[in-house]
Amino acid sequence: MGHIKICVIGAGRWGKNHIRTLSKLGALGGIVEADSHQRNKMIELYPNVNCVSSIEHALKVDFDGFVVATPPVTHVKLTEKILMQKKPVLVEKPLVLSIDEGKNLQILVENLNGKLMVGHLLLFHPAIIKMKTMIQNGMLGQLQYIYSNRLNLGIVRKEENVFWSFAPHDISLFQFFTESFPVDVQSSGGAFIQKNIHDTTMTYLKYPNGVQGHIYVSWLHPFKEHRVVIIGSKGSLHFEDAKENKPLLYYEKDNNGNSDLYSLENKPATIIDYESTLPLTNELKYFIDVIQGKSINKATLNEGIDVVKILEMATEALKQKDKTLPISHFMGEI
Repeated sequence: MGHIKICVIGAGRWGKNHIRTLSKLGALGGIVEADSHQRNKMIELYPNVNCVSSIEHALKVDFDGFVVATPPVTHVKLTEKILMQKKPVLVEKPLVLSIDEGKNLQILVENLNGKLMVGHLLLFHPAIIKMKTMIQNGMLGQLQYIYSNRLNLGIVRKEENVFWSFAPHDISLFQFFTESFPVDVQSSGGAFIQKNIHDTTMTYLKYPNGVQGHIYVSWLHPFKEHRVVIIGSKGSLHFEDAKENKPLLYYEKDNNGNSDLYSLENKPATIIDYESTLPLTNELKYFIDVIQGKSINKATLNEGIDVVKILEMATEALKQKDKTLPISHFMGEI
């Protein structure tokens, strides 16, 4: 097969990263950007790339595949148009904003024998892949608890809350590590900046095999923290994605035969080495392989839909928590 040419839809904050990475890989064919100011910037930066204002224009050009990096509310319509043209597509997370939308895409993919990958970036992070290997090798023993903090003082979204914006990353990791679907999801949080749009949430997940976990997300945090911790019966892993050198630490439990259950101790942390490749580069290389005929067994449509299901379960739990009775309800009793 000749040279692969991929078209990126959306040259916003995250779309720009796709555009830059594909350009480095020599696979950037086109850019769709409705905003003329932003489009002109792209034309300046990438003079040899086909920059157009709409998906309709882009579909007239014979691109090998598409990346959808627009706001989630636009994902379904754009993805449907691409699939109808029998082109492989990588859709950014969250894939869609409801299960129904996800199911409609699923039907379309099955009917057209289409190829759809979801942008669950962290599944392509070498440290995360290393963690999964260590779980599979039994180095952690029985999985017990997983938690993830994704905290930032950052961009506040108007359409989606912090959970829909940040947590798809963490949910995809929990799915990847546990290989199962949660039996229970509880969530609570606070909306401080805009009414009904949560800025901070804490979500608890329980899995059928006894594994539990929590995801803490906030865009009101004074400092950036992306931390993933996996605790097992034999040892634990701790990954800090926001730190300078992104350390991955392994703590082996100290089984010194001490029957005193109140003194749990770890041996000193071991720094675990992993490849220093960039997750987005890995993800896009994988997508290029998919375009060239490789089957998708990672970041699949089904995984994308499972993540949306869990997002919906957590949203439902949040709504229940928020339904507190107003004080006036009790006033009549006095």
